Amino acid sequence: MSKTLLSRITPRHTHNSKSPSKISPQIKKIVYELCHILTTQHPNWEQTIETRLSQQNIVLSDVAHQVFDKIPDVESGLKFLNWITQRPYGCPLNGVAYSSLLKLLAKSKAFHEIDSVFIRMKCENELPTHDALGVLVRVYSECGLVDKALEFYALTVETYNSVPNVFACNSLLTGLVRNDRLEAAHQVYDEMLQRTDSVCADNYSTCIMVSAFCKKGKVEEGRKLIVDRWGQGCIPNIVFYNILIDGYCKKGDVKKAFLLFKELKLKGFLPAVETYGAMINGFCKEGNFGLVDRLMNEMKSRGLVINVQVYNTVIDAQCRHGYKTKAVEILKNMIEIGCAPDIVTYNVLIYDSCRSGKVTEAEQLVEQAARRGLRPNKLTYTPLLNAYCRQNDTNKALDLFVTMVDNGEKPDLLTYNSLIHGIVTLGEIETAIIILEKMTERGVFPDAGVYNILINGLCKKHKLPAAKKLLSKMLDRNIPPDKFVYATLIDGFIRHQELNEAKKLFELAIQEGMNLDVVVYNAMIKGYSKNGNLEDAVSCVKKMIKANISPDEFSYSTIIDGYVKQHDLDGALVIFNRMVKQNCKPNVVTYTSLINGFCRKGDNLGAEKVLKEMKFHGVMPNVVTYSILIGSYCKNGKLAKAASFFEQMLTNKCQPNDVTFHHLVNGFSKSYEKDNEAKSLMFLDINSRLISDGRCTRVAAYSTIVVCLCLHGMLDISLRLSEKMGIRGCPIVFAALLYGICLEGKAKEWNNVISCSLNETDLVVAVKYLSIFDRYVPQGAISEASLILQRLIDNSKAKHHEVLLAREE
Repeated sequence: MSKTLLSRITPRHTHNSKSPSKISPQIKKIVYELCHILTTQHPNWEQTIETRLSQQNIVLSDVAHQVFDKIPDVESGLKFLNWITQRPYGCPLNGVAYSSLLKLLAKSKAFHEIDSVFIRMKCENELPTHDALGVLVRVYSECGLVDKALEFYALTVETYNSVPNVFACNSLLTGLVRNDRLEAAHQVYDEMLQRTDSVCADNYSTCIMVSAFCKKGKVEEGRKLIVDRWGQGCIPNIVFYNILIDGYCKKGDVKKAFLLFKELKLKGFLPAVETYGAMINGFCKEGNFGLVDRLMNEMKSRGLVINVQVYNTVIDAQCRHGYKTKAVEILKNMIEIGCAPDIVTYNVLIYDSCRSGKVTEAEQLVEQAARRGLRPNKLTYTPLLNAYCRQNDTNKALDLFVTMVDNGEKPDLLTYNSLIHGIVTLGEIETAIIILEKMTERGVFPDAGVYNILINGLCKKHKLPAAKKLLSKMLDRNIPPDKFVYATLIDGFIRHQELNEAKKLFELAIQEGMNLDVVVYNAMIKGYSKNGNLEDAVSCVKKMIKANISPDEFSYSTIIDGYVKQHDLDGALVIFNRMVKQNCKPNVVTYTSLINGFCRKGDNLGAEKVLKEMKFHGVMPNVVTYSILIGSYCKNGKLAKAASFFEQMLTNKCQPNDVTFHHLVNGFSKSYEKDNEAKSLMFLDINSRLISDGRCTRVAAYSTIVVCLCLHGMLDISLRLSEKMGIRGCPIVFAALLYGICLEGKAKEWNNVISCSLNETDLVVAVKYLSIFDRYVPQGAISEASLILQRLIDNSKAKHHEVLLAREE
């Protein structure tokens, strides 16, 4: 806000005597001489001053305040004060003289000396003038010492029943707002308005308060201040509208901002570039580029020059909304019309390119900016540095960092954070720690976030002693760990089975009043449960609830799993019921742990009941759930049930793993009796046929698994398993794989996926089993596989015939 908007201030009468408005030539001359003597290192200056005062018959107290007013430096002023107080004749200073000294000291921000003078004045029962207090309020406010400024403000009100002058009050308002003391600022502002004996608040005062409210998102309160002041010394102007429009836009209420924009035009105000800029910024955030174009055209029609800041706003918004091509067009248009882009323009485009992984494009933009004479800054380098780290190109990242430093650009905490994070992600923790040391040497001090990245990296590398050492360094540097640092270290100790260390750190975090979240508590619950300390784990949940932190599925599931592993199914069910009562929805891990508990107890019916409840609540079983059930039934010799769950698993497109295969192969490697269910289950039917055809039980089990996988469309896993077990030479496996290939629509290129070394007899067996598969799967893929097998048989017969003819010849 320009000072021309400030109202003229009428000087306020004070209770202190002031120097007369007209000073006699004699006094002027002696004041000038005294100041000259004090500032020129005059020999025997004390005696010289005494002589001049005596010659002119002037009492020192009559000119002291004028000397303090005219003297140019604090040192000379303090020298003069010390001489006065040490004179044998004595010459007490009055409040006016002390006030002149205070203004001199304030001018040089000699705050310690100001305190000393106030102590002296208090002892001598002298009061500072209203004007001097105003100067102190202003200077202390401008230096950010708002508490002290408030003290002087209160002293002014108490002593003179009036507030300091408007300039001092406005400085105090600004200082309070900058220090986020809006409530105190509002109190001062209200008191300024209540004083009617002089002009205590002007347009600038109101602007300070309105701007402060708008920055806090309290635009309506700011608007009310203006409305309340309308016609009461507050002159409406475009600045008020700009502040309110900008406030509404930043708050996200673009509709109200636009209504105000229309209102100001109806009231005869002409929007300025700043007004349009605020509105364009609001519409850009909404992605309303139609209205953005309309406003920019309106600016052009009014002869307003669209500045680079407005263009940068539009380019940034276009990039954020995914219209990079349009953003580049705007850049070209800027250059064509003579609006030179600045480094911010290029930084926006570079950031977007790096975010999209287009590093080469970003590098080209950096070169383009350099050709235009623009100097890259931290915001140019940091996104590129991040991008190099994401591409695992540590060398380029470090080279760029060196270039940045060589170009005189001082990396800040964000730059170092990005570099360290990228290097730690690549596993180069030692390099990251060296960079930490270098950044400290350069005067950039790490925060808790940087330490968390490094501690996390050390924990992952199983270097817990180094992580603990880093925590000690952090504490030595008076950097309090945040909840993320505690979470990382506690989890690290738990993973490395150092429960006691984790417990100490957890208790320390609580003692420090750290606002721990569910992640930290869950790490401790995991540690207690893993160690069998289930009572401590349950106690941890109670502490969470007491701290108003809701335990989640992980909290309860971990404890349930702990009880199951201790063969305490009843304990697990108690926790499960408590979980449901707390309205915490069980997940697949919760249900799977309970199913495991029932299976361990040999209660397969109970396990199936939990499975049914699980599905009823929309939670689908995963590979672990199915594998537990299959393993349990195989162990108990109920192979039909195991096969049934395996087929359910495949039908639900849940890929089995090695554990599933292990259970099935071990179960079906034992002899078993066929029952009526064998006729309806693919697995039992195929397996029994393979055994009847002379396959050993183990090979038959693996071959059956591959057949089932292929017939359920899981070609990739069946290819891996058949190759791993070396059973691709089996005609039944070949037929199944061929069917799987055809099912994926790759019939024409089948021989690029598998090779065929089967003889005619094996091929006939493959055809036979393919017809059996036909009972369980759709016709299409079987037909294609049958045609391929038939061609292979025909080729085999033709070759055999050629061999016979060759022998006869």
